[in-house]
Amino acid sequence: MTATRRTLLALSALGGAAALMPRSGQAQGTQNPGDVTPTMGRVTRNALPLNVAQTGQRFRPPTRLGLGGVPIGNGFAACSDEEAQAALAAAWEGGVRYFDTSPWYGLGLSERRFGHFLHTRPRDEFVLSTKVGRLLTAAPQPPAGTMWHDPSPFAYRYDYSADGVRRSVEDSLQRLGLSRIDIVYIHDLSPENKDMGEQWTTYFDQAAKGAIPALTKMREEGLIKAWGLGVNTPQAVLRTIEIGDPDIVLLATQYSLFRHDEALAHTLPALAPRGISVVVGAPLNAGYAAGRDRYDYQATIPAGMAHKRSAMQAIAKQHGVDLRTVALQFAAAHPGVAAVIPGARNAAQMQANARSMEVSIPPALWDDLKQKKLIAQAAPVPASS
Repeated sequence: MTATRRTLLALSALGGAAALMPRSGQAQGTQNPGDVTPTMGRVTRNALPLNVAQTGQRFRPPTRLGLGGVPIGNGFAACSDEEAQAALAAAWEGGVRYFDTSPWYGLGLSERRFGHFLHTRPRDEFVLSTKVGRLLTAAPQPPAGTMWHDPSPFAYRYDYSADGVRRSVEDSLQRLGLSRIDIVYIHDLSPENKDMGEQWTTYFDQAAKGAIPALTKMREEGLIKAWGLGVNTPQAVLRTIEIGDPDIVLLATQYSLFRHDEALAHTLPALAPRGISVVVGAPLNAGYAAGRDRYDYQATIPAGMAHKRSAMQAIAKQHGVDLRTVALQFAAAHPGVAAVIPGARNAAQMQANARSMEVSIPPALWDDLKQKKLIAQAAPVPASS
């Protein structure tokens, strides 16, 4: 471990402890954007887990921990350019070599911030993914009602045509200031997308004729290394594998410590025979596993979830680890999962996520979670170390 790495981890622990102390006028137990839950447990390795190529598997990023770009796009709350760059620097110093962003995140803001950092790094040393499906155009002010705080002044429209995909990739390269994108995900084709609802099938039909063959051609020509879908529900993924040839899919909010039954029983088994890997988005359910009072990308927390979290927190504490660590390692343990990509809006959050992947979790913790039926009996769990 380098001296810089040791310093970052020490600062992470100190920053996390301080972050949970109530500020003036702040009620005990509440959290603010940028706060960090301290990492607990025994660190047994000083490097992030890596992917090892296996026969039959499609493209996978190098590290099993990546950085998701929602917070850096001012999701849930604004962060400064300085905080965003510090989070990216902490990711790089911690060994992360997979970075995921999107034009949607902050209406271009996340891509610009990622590119500002990554354009000075050796291009062959990291994997970058972004998304297609929305085209941005300059506007007097951004649309109201999005989850972005202080986003860039752009409007957006959906376009899953072949021309729209090519335009989106070119626009992303300009915002990023990079020479290429490694993975392109077709974004938000989902009935959960409030802009679409049941009309998502109409957009899917456009993608079937446009985006899917266009991205396949880009991969064949060597312009990208892989393509897939980035969605919050499985329907579009299951349709795509019947008509297309994706390499990797980003399943957000679908395989986590709190919610995994459907993906475990249906989605992941459908992908495995085709060698398609999964990137887990929102592995902390948008911060719920780290103590946030939000679940996924909604303000409403599902009934019974608070009790489930309390029960899990009690078991984690009994075994000397924190629930964020348990959640990240659980999501990464499935053999079909290539990476988990929690977001971070500052260096301390990124450092804490990286350290969580280095902690040894007692096998008895997983036994207790299964015995109390808090996770599925068939769910893969990390090997003991």
